[in-house]
Amino acid sequence: MRESREAAGNGRVRPIRTMPAPAAAPASRFALTQETLEYETEHALQFIDITEAVRAMVERSGIVAGQVSVNSMHTTAAVIVNEHEPLLLNDMARVLSRLAPAGDYYEHNDFSIRTVNMTDEECANGHSHCQHLFLGASETIPIQDGRMILGPWQSIFLVELDHARRRAVLVQAMGLAAE
Repeated sequence: MRESREAAGNGRVRPIRTMPAPAAAPASRFALTQETLEYETEHALQFIDITEAVRAMVERSGIVAGQVSVNSMHTTAAVIVNEHEPLLLNDMARVLSRLAPAGDYYEHNDFSIRTVNMTDEECANGHSHCQHLFLGASETIPIQDGRMILGPWQSIFLVELDHARRRAVLVQAMGLAAE
């Protein structure tokens, strides 16, 4: 590893530590593994810790260096990386409720004017879509030495923003497989 410091005053930032790039690997070592995880959610603003399921998938994949992408297949369920601390999870749910309250008016919920993407089971969930704006659909986590690299307090969550239902999370690990 090489150490470097930020250049003072010139507006450019350089990394503190850099790792040398590994030698080129043969294409035959490239691997891609994909699984869909399914969950039954129970209520809106539910944070489901899926870290261990993703970790197990990465281990099964045999990938030793690369990345894993965790993607919600829904526009009203998000994937985030954050701390798994119960009081913080309550705080985050409360903040999301304040940012896009369920009781506000959303044109998306006005079925007398809405004509696009309608289904027979349509529910008034404009708030859930708006909350999703602040969270996002996916996270990408590096894999090194066959393990996900997460900070000491980081966990991966599926966040239900709408109502109880079946949810799918696509997990795709790619990179160099073990020799």
